[in-house]
Amino acid sequence: MQVSSDRQWHPSDRLLRHSILVSTAVLPRSARVSARRSLLSRLELGRAHRAGLIIVGHPKCGGTWLRVMISRAFQFRHSIPGHIVAKTDELHRRNANIPRLLSTNGSYSYERIIADALESNPPDPSLSAKPIVLLARHPCDIAVSWYIQFTKRQSAYKNELINAELRNPVDRKNVERWEFVMNEELGLPHLIEFFNNWQKRLATVERPLLVRYEDLRADPIPDLRRIGRIMEAGFTDEELIEARDFASFDNLKKLETEGYFRNGGLSLRNRNDPDTFKVRRGKVGGFRDYFEPEQVEKMERMVRERLWPGFGYSGEEIQDLRGGSAG
Repeated sequence: MQVSSDRQWHPSDRLLRHSILVSTAVLPRSARVSARRSLLSRLELGRAHRAGLIIVGHPKCGGTWLRVMISRAFQFRHSIPGHIVAKTDELHRRNANIPRLLSTNGSYSYERIIADALESNPPDPSLSAKPIVLLARHPCDIAVSWYIQFTKRQSAYKNELINAELRNPVDRKNVERWEFVMNEELGLPHLIEFFNNWQKRLATVERPLLVRYEDLRADPIPDLRRIGRIMEAGFTDEELIEARDFASFDNLKKLETEGYFRNGGLSLRNRNDPDTFKVRRGKVGGFRDYFEPEQVEKMERMVRERLWPGFGYSGEEIQDLRGGSAG
């Protein structure tokens, strides 16, 4: 008996990505970079077209944390264990009622194809009709965490792809923190440009939503409720509370230390190096702990002068866009 087409087995997005990386590994560097950028771009765009929600965020904006909360709300609803974190189709393959996600930076290498599709004239109608969340965070806080991610956690293939398109490739084994933060192509200047550009791209989207890390830290439930609404998922109060509590800083830190998670960037790397943990500090304004006062002032001045003020990061106190302050 022939299996109907809607029940045929299809490889997961994760398996497809893995097959691309393995099949291109033997190529010379330039050919490998070119092939991976092309093939992974095609996969990324396909993921976007199939997704029920697209989350755009620069690395270290809190995207993994947000995905844990969204995943947990659906896991609670459908009685699925919490050790799998959705990045694309992981939960959808377990229950077809759970939408696929796409979490992308929409900026570096093959992920840039998402920005390109929205900047085309006209924008890709399939993408512009989807709910797209722009996840923001104070660029100065990102800069510090991004330095640690780039030098200690980032996979070799991503590092190679990013460096291949830089005018001045960055040696992650030798670059110093301040040098990285001031780098025009990766550091604070680029982060500001990243957010300004994505704020403009949201104007082409039918269901845009700006969510900020600082507001999630203050209370994630209002934003999770808004995300559920634009996804047409309608999270209940019970699901939202479960998602918030499961993804609390202390619980995630404990679970990561125990090696609980099987995917989603939360897998344990090096138990003896706190900087390699995905869940490190999450402190709002924590960048000030790493630099001299004159360096902090330079960073804050750059944000004030260059970043779109609507993000709420231009003053001394970060304003909660939903009302009140977030720290």
